[in-house]
Amino acid sequence: MTDVLTASFIERLRNLVQADAIEGWGVCEDCAVEDISTQSFTKIELNEKCYLVWEKGRKVRWFYQEFVLPEALNEYPLAGLTLRLALTWWAELAEVYINGRKVQEGDLFDHSCRVVLSSNVVPGEKVAVAIRLVSPGHDIGGLMRSRLIYESDYNEIDPGFVADELEVIQGYIDAFELDQPEINLDWKVDDRQYFHQSLEALRTSLLPLSSQIKQHTIFLLGHAHLDMAWLWDVEETWRAAERTFVSVLHLQKDFPELTFCHTTPALYEWIEQNRPEIFAQIQAQVKAGKWEIVGGMWVEPEMNLINAESIARHLLYGQRYCQEKFGEICRVAWLPDTFGFNWQTPQFLKLAGIDYFVTQKLRWNDTTQFPYEWFNWQAPDGSQVKSLMSSPIGEGIEPIKMAKFAWDWVRKTGQPNALWLFGVGDHGGGPTRDMLEIAERWKRSPFFPKLEFTTAFNYLESLESPKDIWNDELYLEFHRGCYTTHGDQKKLNRRCEGLLHQAELWASLASSIAKVDYSKSILESARKKALFNQFHDILPGTSINPVFRDANEEWFDVQDMSIDIQYKSLETIAKQIKFPSPPHPHAEAFIVFNSSNWERSHLCRIQARNRLNLECKSWRVYNLSGQPLKQQICSSNTDNHSVVLFYTDQIPAIGYCCFWLCPTDSIVTASKATLEPFTLENEYLRIDVDPETGELKSLFDKVSQFQLLRSNGNQIQAFKDFGQYWDAWNIDPNYEKSQLPGAKLSQISRVEKFEDLLCQRIFVEQTIENSTFHFTYVLEENSSTLKIETSVNWKDRHTLIKVIFPLNIEAGFTTSEISAGAIDRTTVPKTESEKAKWEVSALGWADLSGKNYGVSILSEYKHGYDCKPNQIRLTLLRGSEFPDPEADLGQHTFSYAIYPHAGNWKEAQTVRKAEEFCNPLQAIVLDRIPENGTLPPVHSFLDLQSDNLVLSSLKQSEDNPDEYILRCYECHGKPAQLNLKGDFEIVEAFDLLERPLQVPDRIRPWEIRTYKIKKRQDQKEGII
Repeated sequence: MTDVLTASFIERLRNLVQADAIEGWGVCEDCAVEDISTQSFTKIELNEKCYLVWEKGRKVRWFYQEFVLPEALNEYPLAGLTLRLALTWWAELAEVYINGRKVQEGDLFDHSCRVVLSSNVVPGEKVAVAIRLVSPGHDIGGLMRSRLIYESDYNEIDPGFVADELEVIQGYIDAFELDQPEINLDWKVDDRQYFHQSLEALRTSLLPLSSQIKQHTIFLLGHAHLDMAWLWDVEETWRAAERTFVSVLHLQKDFPELTFCHTTPALYEWIEQNRPEIFAQIQAQVKAGKWEIVGGMWVEPEMNLINAESIARHLLYGQRYCQEKFGEICRVAWLPDTFGFNWQTPQFLKLAGIDYFVTQKLRWNDTTQFPYEWFNWQAPDGSQVKSLMSSPIGEGIEPIKMAKFAWDWVRKTGQPNALWLFGVGDHGGGPTRDMLEIAERWKRSPFFPKLEFTTAFNYLESLESPKDIWNDELYLEFHRGCYTTHGDQKKLNRRCEGLLHQAELWASLASSIAKVDYSKSILESARKKALFNQFHDILPGTSINPVFRDANEEWFDVQDMSIDIQYKSLETIAKQIKFPSPPHPHAEAFIVFNSSNWERSHLCRIQARNRLNLECKSWRVYNLSGQPLKQQICSSNTDNHSVVLFYTDQIPAIGYCCFWLCPTDSIVTASKATLEPFTLENEYLRIDVDPETGELKSLFDKVSQFQLLRSNGNQIQAFKDFGQYWDAWNIDPNYEKSQLPGAKLSQISRVEKFEDLLCQRIFVEQTIENSTFHFTYVLEENSSTLKIETSVNWKDRHTLIKVIFPLNIEAGFTTSEISAGAIDRTTVPKTESEKAKWEVSALGWADLSGKNYGVSILSEYKHGYDCKPNQIRLTLLRGSEFPDPEADLGQHTFSYAIYPHAGNWKEAQTVRKAEEFCNPLQAIVLDRIPENGTLPPVHSFLDLQSDNLVLSSLKQSEDNPDEYILRCYECHGKPAQLNLKGDFEIVEAFDLLERPLQVPDRIRPWEIRTYKIKKRQDQKEGII
């Protein structure tokens, strides 16, 4: 009979060999598998989605069903076919038993399977199936799919296979707006041989479409995304990796055409060290072109919350490992699951020898569809990488889904061939035998694109150059809570990044001056620990609690190693200094060190120790000229220790200045402030704290004569943040509709011991919901910044906390720090994609500037912001419960600051202010005065001599211990000149992998530069 190709026609054909079995399951609670047949099973109703569900909390449910194989289905004879049961579940653990024998295991990630119930159907045959499922701790469990599928041998057709072919054809016709073909099929289904002849005739009539479809190829690449930690700990990751890699290696023996790709040098290093026999097989497959190393980074990191040097080290260590162990660097950056990417990413990748970037994560957007599949991604400096929005990861070989993706790809890009990634992922797994067998069958179909295995690099190389350019960050419209969740990880990351920078810098200088050991292996080990913890489910705070316990131990190791090397390096440098005569017979020498590449003047703290048990009442700080400095004693105790606060002026760039600490018989105090009880004031600012609320009532810039606040600032706002499945990841998009009552003031007082002009403080205690907030407003002498030291005892769940600063400023955009740069985002969103950026990240600062005036919010490790033309809000805390029920509970300490300024953030040097805020000057007191030093008492080792260059790193060269690597970046979006002054000279420019690179003398706006430098011989200035 003549018909047209419709969905109902296809479904009628498919139903000859397929049937739902979801309603036939009986359910009972946990028992032993051998007791299943004796249990009493009950029926449960399907929910609105036709799923069988039960309560969350790791509750066990057994599903049981006995299948009696029928002679026919809708009159179509079934004898001799293979019967499979296709299952999909949502469970923490899944076990499938056939006639009492376990045939399949799975979990939340390996959540689908097709198990054989009978390889040769005999009508009347009985098959008993039992499924043991454990619901997730955070979510209901579910059995979502249970379908019986009767199939012929892969060399033959059957109605289900032809139905799938017809759906592929229909998708092709719809995608390219072709004419609908007429089809003829005799539905005499009870005669299988006759009906198959009719099916073949139908297929023959459609063969003219085959040549068009076969012009396209779907390239296949096996993949197994493996999170370094998530809903399992790192130890389980190693086991999952081993299982995955062994599985792939075995499959490649039976399917020699199978190509497979995998990232993560950190993972390969563990395999190399702990399973050398597996590692050797992987190396052999890499050499044979069947196993592709992709990624180029040490792990697949979070890319919005780590600094420039962390990104550089992911690439340095990752690429050098690949070169050493596999013979070449990665040319493809593979980051399928990272939660968005900062705008400088293309420049980092190009400087590490990478030409291509691949992700699929922006397919998760909750508001808009990312406009490009294949595009050039451009960084602020103009660097570009060819970028692919890949097919989703964790997929099987599902021909209809693959064809739909391929037709969509062709229409959007004009490129004829698509890439399909297949393999179980998240918890590893990779390709399965069933996937590969399905692929083999569909290779024979005349109505499916050609199927060929490839590598990511070969596929990307085969594509025509993209025509579209994306000149912006890749913002994920989802997972906005990751900027805030698990504040301990953000805090430790920022602290360790700073400590590692300091340790490497001072170790480099100490080794160059005194020829002491640089401690390269220790520093590299510390770096790699930090890099591992920057993985995209650890640093964002989206793993289970044991992951963070382990991560914190690693962070503390990094801290200890970095502090130890830093202190020893500073002591080594101190011993090389020649001091002048002391101003007092019992004077102690101390040195203030500055790691910034500009001169700094700040308050500094040192600990004075009365080693000689002198009869002294206090301590006095003197400069090298013997002049006393402004100071105050912050604290004193009974074991001869005192903390002295003093003001240091003009500490040289990447250098130091020496001072004296002398005992005195008189009590040293600075002049007292004569201020109102809740007012802070210096030569720059006057701040009034509201005695009724504890909020900022006024912030007046005395220099510009400008009142910054239009209403109370530093006001806590609390919102219910509930109902998100991805709890730790996502903020409720409608949180502002659920604002909670404001904070209540419990206490406000001036901190008496800090009441003088050198450092003034006002303490405030507020409560909101069940939590207590302590704010200390701090205003230092000579400072144009108000610091807010914060301590919180956080007890609330599903609550979002922000602090708001309403401003007397109107600005059309806000500027936020990103790795090695900054980005402007509109405060007046018009497009849907602009409106989707209702919570954004900033690395260390965000700024709102009008025509002639602005304000920067500086933050140690709070990264979430939202801005309007006349306000900034900083996100402080969240209360998520999945996957860690204890996330963020307990004590938090952090600081942020308000920096009002004339002009814009560039004119106000906000980048420098943020660096100074997070990295105070360091002082060490010497046990004794050096006797044979040769260094001057005031010295700058290195000075970049540029207002818009920021030092990112000073470290020992990877290849030559007598040479060093200097890395810097341009921070204002304007050309720069590096005029290197000090003890070192430039040898040549390098890329991030420390390979020679040809560059022009002048540094481009937003450019990252790396140089090999060595100790200067002639002591003249070098100009590049």
